Amino acid sequence: MGSSEDASPSIEIEARPIDNVFKFPSPLPKWPQGEGFASGVIDLGSLKVRQIWSFSKVAEIHHGGPENLGVTFFEPYQIPEGFSMLGSYAQSNNKPLFGWVLVASDESGEILKQPVDYTLASRAAKTKRETNKEFAYLWLPVPPDGYEPVGYMVTKSSTKPALDNIRCVRFDFTDKLENDGWIWGEGKGEKDEGLKVYGSRPENRGSKAEQLSVGTFIVANNSGSQPLACLKNKNLNSSLIMPNLTQIKALFQEYSPYIYFHPKEMYLPSSVNWYFINGALLYKKSNESNPTGIEPNGSNLPRGGSNDGSYWLDLPADKAAQELVKRGDLSSAEVYLHSKPMLGATFTDIQVWIFYPFNGPATAKLGVIEKIPLGKIGEHVGDWEHMTLRISNFNGILQKVYFSQHNAGKWVDSSSLEFHQGNKLIGYSSRNGHANYPKEGANLQGTEEIGLRNDTAKSDMVLDTGKFSIIAADNPFTEEEVAAPPWLNYSREWGAKRTYKLRNEIKILEKILPNHLKSALDKLIDMLPEEIFGEHGPTGPKMKDNWYGDERDDQKN
Repeated sequence: MGSSEDASPSIEIEARPIDNVFKFPSPLPKWPQGEGFASGVIDLGSLKVRQIWSFSKVAEIHHGGPENLGVTFFEPYQIPEGFSMLGSYAQSNNKPLFGWVLVASDESGEILKQPVDYTLASRAAKTKRETNKEFAYLWLPVPPDGYEPVGYMVTKSSTKPALDNIRCVRFDFTDKLENDGWIWGEGKGEKDEGLKVYGSRPENRGSKAEQLSVGTFIVANNSGSQPLACLKNKNLNSSLIMPNLTQIKALFQEYSPYIYFHPKEMYLPSSVNWYFINGALLYKKSNESNPTGIEPNGSNLPRGGSNDGSYWLDLPADKAAQELVKRGDLSSAEVYLHSKPMLGATFTDIQVWIFYPFNGPATAKLGVIEKIPLGKIGEHVGDWEHMTLRISNFNGILQKVYFSQHNAGKWVDSSSLEFHQGNKLIGYSSRNGHANYPKEGANLQGTEEIGLRNDTAKSDMVLDTGKFSIIAADNPFTEEEVAAPPWLNYSREWGAKRTYKLRNEIKILEKILPNHLKSALDKLIDMLPEEIFGEHGPTGPKMKDNWYGDERDDQKN
């Protein structure tokens, strides 16, 4: 996985993270037997593909990109007989080597073709201090009519690569792609001059989408992105490449997150059943004075329909009971798993849903004032948060993890995660707001001077997600085996509308601030995510757009 064979003489430079190959803390187990999951090969419909995680280094640049550490370009190493290269791999030098590209085998003899020529997409130069005067030449294959390139060739010289080094793909097996995070360049913004390199992903993504990533990169310059395509799985209806329930359980037990809460966290998670048993109420519009209790499994909740405001949930009516329920019950807490195919069923996403009875008030940084409470801003009843594990269906490797945050979230490669007891990843829940992060810290959302604090830190309060229930598995091979809890199909809000007014909360803050920070407060209010001002409780997991679609992330540049 991710090994590198260096095909060029070494240069005396300071060691960088990419010089090390990432390995999980513990060897991965042999997964339970099933059908096609973790078999190493996926059939897209007469086009078979494999993931290659081992590479030969072709060229490297020692400046630019994240942390100004440069980029390294690779070719897949030890391609199996009968398979062909589709494109090169690129990775920023600021993290250990960990990645993959697809190689393909054409059973029909008509889906893959050699290019007819190459055009030089760009030339990436090394710095003046590097005496060997090498360059990275990025070549775009020119496809035959009816075919599309899905990756670049990279060389260290200006000589065009051999035509038989790479394959183009017939157009009906391709689709549009987009960039997926900055890899390298002197700047990542559209206004920055010069060459930029990004990761790639399909433009259309979701549990029913055919499109899949090749693992290659996009080259962009002032004239825009080059015309590459992603692949399509034309054999998507086959369920055999998805893990069955036994395999899903084994995968999650191997990687299950260990989530730390802040030492000052007051509002902890609970199980949904605990919330209902301890007095949560169901309200109906036009009959607000007569709320009803909720069965432990939610069997008396209205199901179906839309979030039309006809019903909502709220805390118990009794004040003492309200305070008890708001604080949650960590001992009862469990996580709720939803597995689904992603990227043309080449990956399985396991969403890890966590329920909090109450979301606490927000805290901000304003200039020299490191921590300033924002009154009731951020408070609401019912809080659903989640993390998502993206696991390769080729081999069961955890590629990356999604951490949900306010309005969106962030994907983090496994090579950048912390681990606890073998391969169980570590996550952190932010104080009061419960946004998820991979590291401890203030996690300021905004600028370095003004922003929302999402403080995370280790404490004795920990949620071991090894206690879980599978509530949905979107796969024909397993869907009949999963009994969804009744509350999953409740489509209305999990919390009541709050009547506090934002302007009043801001006036309270303005009274305690010196004049020179009042303008900073206005800037803060303008930049805060809409979720923070939400006076309504959230809808449940199944009503989120990421239940069937991809996660909302902040990596697109």
